[in-house]
Parts: sequence; C-alpha cells; structure tokens
Amino acid sequence: MTEDEQSGTLAFLQNFYTNTTLYLPHAAAEPAPAAAAVPITPAVLPVVVAAPVAVPVPSVPAPLPPAPAAKLPSLASTPLPPTAAPMPASVASSPNPASVPPVAPYLLTTFDTLGNNAAGVVLVVRLPPAQFVKLPRNVFLNKLLQAIGLVMADVVLVNVDGPYPVALATLRKEIAATHILAFGKNLLDVAVRTTQIYEPVQFPAVSLAYLAGAEIELIEYDVSLKKRLWAGLQRMFLK
Repeated sequence: MTEDEQSGTLAFLQNFYTNTTLYLPHAAAEPAPAAAAVPITPAVLPVVVAAPVAVPVPSVPAPLPPAPAAKLPSLASTPLPPTAAPMPASVASSPNPASVPPVAPYLLTTFDTLGNNAAGVVLVVRLPPAQFVKLPRNVFLNKLLQAIGLVMADVVLVNVDGPYPVALATLRKEIAATHILAFGKNLLDVAVRTTQIYEPVQFPAVSLAYLAGAEIELIEYDVSLKKRLWAGLQRMFLK
C-alpha cells in the first residue's frame, strides 16, 4: 500500500469513529492562516459582602446585690449561762429535788468511840485520833472518875469528827447515854445554846443530864478550872 493509500485509510477510520476529520492526506492539506492571538482577560468575580445577620443574644438577668453577711454574736457580749453547782447524789436521784429539805450539817457528823458504857456515862471530846487513843490512860480523867465512884471501864469515850456538834439522836443510836460530860465547845446539838459551862442541865424529855467544861488539857493544869468542874459534878452526881 502506498503512502497515499495509507493516509486515506487513516482519514476514513478517524472520520468514522469521531465524525470529525482529524487527518488529511498530505497532498490535500493547505496551510491555514495563523490565528491572531486573543488576549485573555481574567474574569473578575464580584465580591458579594453578605449583610450581617443579627443573632439574638439571650438576656442575662442583672446580678443580685450580695446578701448582707450574718453578724455573729460576740463572745464578749454574749452572757454565758450560769454553771449549776453539782447536787448531792441523794438529791439528784430524788424524783422531785425541790421537795427534799436541806440536811443540817450536825446530822451528818460522825464520831469514834472507846469503852463499854456500863454505867451510861459518856465523855465527849474533839481531839486528833492519835491523842484520842491515849485518853483512857490519862491520869486526870481517871482521878476525876474515881471522885464520882466510877472507873474508866464504866464510861464510853466519844471523839467527834469535824467542827460541827454531833446530834444526840445519832449518838443514842449506838450508845445508851444517861449522863454526858463534854470537854470542849459545840460538841452536842441539843446543848449548844441551852447550857453554860460547868453548869449541869437536865433534859427530862430525853432522860439526859449534861455538863460542859473546857478542854481536858486546859482543866488538867488549871486549879481554878478543876474546882469549877468539881462543883458541877457534885450537883450532877452527888445530890
């Protein structure tokens, strides 16, 4: 196949498939005039500025004014409640403490004893325990008892504890006293304001005779006090 035949065949095939003549035979091709250059102006797109859209802003409530700070009470200006004094156990356990009468101090007075009280005579003193246990051997007391026909085994020695007198009712719960000799002040409740020193007193309602004197250590070395005590003992025992 010649060159012209090949060119015609190629032109036929291209025209068949594309319906466009893309190839011309060499002989038939004519030089086409050169196309003038067309300047390309870039397209300027208009800038569209969108209008601002109003977005609704939720309303914020105005802040509330701060609440006033609570004023704390000053410790210096606040009075403290009074502190109640502790009640005795016997009163605290009572269903109605207001109905419990106060207890007299002398009703709580305790005492110590020495002897058997065979004759119903009681000698009451207020001494330190160390001196009290030596009292049965006291020479002055033994001679005093002999003068009224007694010995130390016939009497009971009572030592009162504390500054208050002992109650006669409390004393008689343990001792059957008929005669009481007190050596000192404020030793027996019923005789605190009804007796005078070295003057015997009778209590018929309770079948009791009572005589008060000074402390033993004072009478023992004072002749005038011995005489006054002896005079009182004679009126009490040797009638």
